[in-house]
Amino acid sequence: MEVAEILEGLLETLGEAETVALAGLAVGLVFGVAAQRSRFCLRASVVEFARGRLGPRMAVWLLCFATALLWTQALIFAGEIDLAESRWLGQPGSVSGAVLGGLVFGAGMVLARGCPGRLLVLAATGNLRAILSGLVFAVAAQMSLHGLLAGPRGRLAAEIVTPGPNPDLAAAAGLPGWAGIALGAGFTLAALWLAWRNRVSARLLVFGSGVGFAAAAGWWITHALAGLTFAPTPVESLTFSGPSADMLIYVLTPAPALDFDIGLVPGVFLGAFLAALAAGELEWQGWAGVRSMQRSLTGAALMGFGAMLAGGCSIGAGVSGGSALALTAWLALAAMWAGGALTDALLDRREEAAAARGT
Repeated sequence: MEVAEILEGLLETLGEAETVALAGLAVGLVFGVAAQRSRFCLRASVVEFARGRLGPRMAVWLLCFATALLWTQALIFAGEIDLAESRWLGQPGSVSGAVLGGLVFGAGMVLARGCPGRLLVLAATGNLRAILSGLVFAVAAQMSLHGLLAGPRGRLAAEIVTPGPNPDLAAAAGLPGWAGIALGAGFTLAALWLAWRNRVSARLLVFGSGVGFAAAAGWWITHALAGLTFAPTPVESLTFSGPSADMLIYVLTPAPALDFDIGLVPGVFLGAFLAALAAGELEWQGWAGVRSMQRSLTGAALMGFGAMLAGGCSIGAGVSGGSALALTAWLALAAMWAGGALTDALLDRREEAAAARGT
């Protein structure tokens, strides 16, 4: 039985909204398991890089990014998916939002000691810091989308906007259709070389690539559903800024609507929980003190605003949008690295140096 027939059967049996949410749940499960077992974390990678080391965290993150890029571009080249009408390529992109939002997000990510996707995975293992930080992130994201911070976010995002739809970097450069595949293959080889150099285990590599595969799977399954449903179904993939805000409203609304995002968040939580349970890694954890709590909650709020301004979080913009070769996604990702590295240099390393001196 072909996948299209399976999806059609689910649509007839469950309904359109329920099937789309189930697809989000399935993609979330894959991401949750892979992210929990691989310890995938952009913050840890940024800190390694900022401190002059290309270590195992960098190898895992780069492999995830490379896998998402390689699979997504291969699906596009094969005609299996078309992202021209997706949010990343089907409308103008905000250059100012990508840069400013990415910088703010990167700073918040270092303060909170994890990006939203990582916080959700940690929350599933019993980390109370991640649970509360994730809630603050969701509230800040919702405020930035429709609340008190929506005005400032909109004005900053409107400062510099692409004149037409957000450019596909390969197409804008006049490169052939297979260029994205070649780029993904190049990143993959670089990731594998780093993994070999740092003696990263095969298990971590498999799960790290699983994170990137989940992003490509999100593009593929939503594209397939968009061609089968009567109601408009957005072609989208992994992200945690919009879905976190949507999930917050979902649990507070008497008659909430189901969609891909509403299935994604519990799917990630469940996948990470099951992976941690199987590995015996469920454990209640909290903050080390008031200073740690202040940092985490401030960082979570900054990430909420920064992600909405940038058009996505480290997963939504950095992996999903990056795999589509969207200009502003790559700008946002670069700004997140810069913001995280700068915050680590100005705060964490100074604090560590002061502690080493006993001051």
